Amino acid sequence: MRRKRITRPLLFFVLCLVLIAGSAAQGTDMSSHWVTGWGASDYTPFKFIPIPPDPPFADKTIRMVIRSTIGGNRLRVRLSNAFGTSALSIGAAHIALADKESKILPATDRVLTFGGNPKISIPAGAPVISDPIDVPVKPLSEISISIYLPSSTQISNWHRGSPHDSYVSGPGDLTSQPELPNSEKKAAWYFLSGVEMWVPNDSTTTVAFGDSITEGSNNTKSPYSDYPDQLAERLSSELAGRQIAVVNEGIGGNRVLHDGAGISALARFDKDVLSLPGVTNLIILEGINDIGFPRVRMAELKIPNVKENVFASELVSAGEIIVGLQQIIARAHEHGIRVFGATIMPFEGTNSYGPDGETVRQAVNQWIRTANAFDRILDFDELVRDPEHPSRLRAVYDSGDHIHPNPAGYKAMADSVPLTVLRGAP
Repeated sequence: MRRKRITRPLLFFVLCLVLIAGSAAQGTDMSSHWVTGWGASDYTPFKFIPIPPDPPFADKTIRMVIRSTIGGNRLRVRLSNAFGTSALSIGAAHIALADKESKILPATDRVLTFGGNPKISIPAGAPVISDPIDVPVKPLSEISISIYLPSSTQISNWHRGSPHDSYVSGPGDLTSQPELPNSEKKAAWYFLSGVEMWVPNDSTTTVAFGDSITEGSNNTKSPYSDYPDQLAERLSSELAGRQIAVVNEGIGGNRVLHDGAGISALARFDKDVLSLPGVTNLIILEGINDIGFPRVRMAELKIPNVKENVFASELVSAGEIIVGLQQIIARAHEHGIRVFGATIMPFEGTNSYGPDGETVRQAVNQWIRTANAFDRILDFDELVRDPEHPSRLRAVYDSGDHIHPNPAGYKAMADSVPLTVLRGAP
């Protein structure tokens, strides 16, 4: 039988129909995208702090509670083995809306899968993203994420200082249990770095990138009082407008130029900012630890078996900090991210303060205010400093350690961020 020959015009017509049909099929998907609704920078436990490390987890279930800053009906979870030296075995993982303490709302419990498999081995140095899962989440809702570690697992990736306790229980896979009784409480997240939401295209993420002042240290009795969380609450309280997530990527002790408390801001920038979906704004508040750490007077701290300042050889100039900030600005702009530069806040009263360090702080702040390098300036220094003694925090904003704000200070910082400018991002 003789085959009919397809003419070029007919072939072209068929191809057009295929392309049009494909475009129509993608129309719904193209109206939404993935946005990071919650995140935390993971790092290796600090080696310079004289606290015994946690022993390896073996045949244990860890239940961690996070608060998403935006809502949605579909999400996925990002786990991390970024600093592991061997594969990380996840025997099971579940997600559910949180109730109280380790309790979950059982009707919302879902199994997390990875390529359709409830188990996964995450290679050393790699992250993994779960398959999408349907579970309705309202803005500022707490979510429980449970993982089961079947074999002995060193703690290579964590974030210490979570505002809500995590719960470690076992033996066995308890990820689906409504509650983890007799569990050990831990103020940390383990191997967990993000929760992503499938939301309309006008929803975006703002990353707060910094050190312990961004993280919200020294306010353990007031959970979610850090300035990124209070900024998220401001955005969520608006009845009109698109959703903007605020992700706190602060690490206590982090520095722009040197490792120690996590890898440096320059080294972690790709992992903690550029790899997150939906980011359009970046707020950077870093530099105080570059100034202060090398100047810490260790004898005054009276830490057992610690006499020398291990950071003494890492003094940096104002110019070096400025170059580091310029690098972050350039790398963010390459990805279409607007950068909000925050001035470095006062620290007189700490045991790292001195006239030479104050000179460096003032020089960096002068550059931030006048160089026109940032897309917007957030003058946190002017906001929280004592007008009568500008090298100190206002007493009403001081948490007591003379460097970290209290909840009222963090609220003042959050309230100073112009929401219309955040919403103006493309």
